[in-house]
Amino acid sequence: MHVPEGEIAMSATDTASAADTVQAPARNLGLVKVVGILGIVGGALLIIVGIIVWATVSSQLRAENITIPDDAIAFQGQTVAGPFTAYVQADIIQHHALEASGGATYAELDREDPVRATMMNASFLRASLFTSVVSFGVSAFAMGIGVLSILFGWALHRLASAPVVVKRAGVTP
Repeated sequence: MHVPEGEIAMSATDTASAADTVQAPARNLGLVKVVGILGIVGGALLIIVGIIVWATVSSQLRAENITIPDDAIAFQGQTVAGPFTAYVQADIIQHHALEASGGATYAELDREDPVRATMMNASFLRASLFTSVVSFGVSAFAMGIGVLSILFGWALHRLASAPVVVKRAGVTP
């Protein structure tokens, strides 16, 4: 009887009495483990960078000492320091600018209208605030992807490290 290299010849009696065995995987899974570790490291870096960006944008907004006015829809009297306060401030700037222009936008005003400069400044301020809102969103997205990357990396590494259980079916002669 020919037996492939690395396997042990077993008679039918031996096979019937053999217990389940634990064996190493048939293929080398070292690369899968490395990819899992890279996923964990990459995820941690995404979380760290996301936190740094969030903190930087927040501190820069806070340094401007922008206080939300009392007629805003929310956060009245608070300093702009996060995505929600920045959005609310941008909204109230638009409200005040449209009130000053009689409801006309920058593009709708005559070039010689003195309110046009106010509308331009309001537009620039709103664009800057919306840029910070987007920055907060991107950093939150990076942190979320970082968490997923860590979870997938951990799962890959764990699966590649798991032994293979071989169940032997009983054979009767």
